[in-house]
Amino acid sequence: MRSVKNLGRFVIAGACLFAIVALTGDLASARPKYQAVLSKHYPELTKKHGKNDKLSCAVCHPSKSKKKRNNYGVAVGKNVGKKNQSDLEKIKEAIVKAEKEKSATEGKSFGDLIKAGELPGTKDEAN
Repeated sequence: MRSVKNLGRFVIAGACLFAIVALTGDLASARPKYQAVLSKHYPELTKKHGKNDKLSCAVCHPSKSKKKRNNYGVAVGKNVGKKNQSDLEKIKEAIVKAEKEKSATEGKSFGDLIKAGELPGTKDEAN
């Protein structure tokens, strides 16, 4: 009888653990395609600011929360068309369009900053 009770406890504990993981699993919804396109499209910026041939998420996100974006992240997001875009060409088009937009640095666009080897986004949240 004791082993049946223990089995039941393990099943219930496992179900609870599964429910917790399932409910919190989408909190960290990474966008590796965005990072890959940025890193490939801006090789000089990646060499200067990247690690292991990749730019960090900090290019668009000022904090660990990926729901918050800086001014560059907002510009790219506005131009990408839909949430979690997976089409690499559309992502590339969005970052090219964002280059033309005004940055927080007076008189410079995001593209000007990138050409100068500087990260385009601020360290502050824009949304």
